[in-house]
Amino acid sequence: MQSVELVLDDDSDRRVRRHWAKLADAGVPSQARHTGPANRPHITLAVTSDMSRSVQANIEVVLGRLPLPLTLGGLVVVGSGRLVLARLVVPSVGLLALQADVMAALEDDIDAHRHFAACHWTPHVTLGRGLTAADVCAALTAAPEGAEIRGSAVRARRWDMMARVEHWFPVTGSDTQARRPPGW
Repeated sequence: MQSVELVLDDDSDRRVRRHWAKLADAGVPSQARHTGPANRPHITLAVTSDMSRSVQANIEVVLGRLPLPLTLGGLVVVGSGRLVLARLVVPSVGLLALQADVMAALEDDIDAHRHFAACHWTPHVTLGRGLTAADVCAALTAAPEGAEIRGSAVRARRWDMMARVEHWFPVTGSDTQARRPPGW
């Protein structure tokens, strides 16, 4: 399986990573515990079983709209049993159109739960996975969300979940910060 993901500008990336660290310091499951170089704050646009060259080329055209302004808003808890804590991304017209066009470029539909379908997708940046209800309470106490984060999506990647490798889409936007992977 592979996903198409937006990554944040450097300042937004740092602010989300600080939130990860606060959660970890409070003993709450956090994305900070994943120390691999490919672990970065991101917004998943789509998931697919395979990505042919033609699909990748079509997605590259769609991603030519980057950079795209974003606002990370309040917290959301999703799931049942073990929970996911995330920051919502305010769904702008531009973001919703970009995600819909990425989905339309795919050749397969492996989204059995329709999480990425039009009017069902909830844009978010994950803060932690596998939380209990007590962890959520601790997270809200120890690391409240703080102010909204205004930034932008500056780059996109294809994350190969099986090989655990990220492949960067070419950058065509005008933002010079978008010309390099975040954090480099």
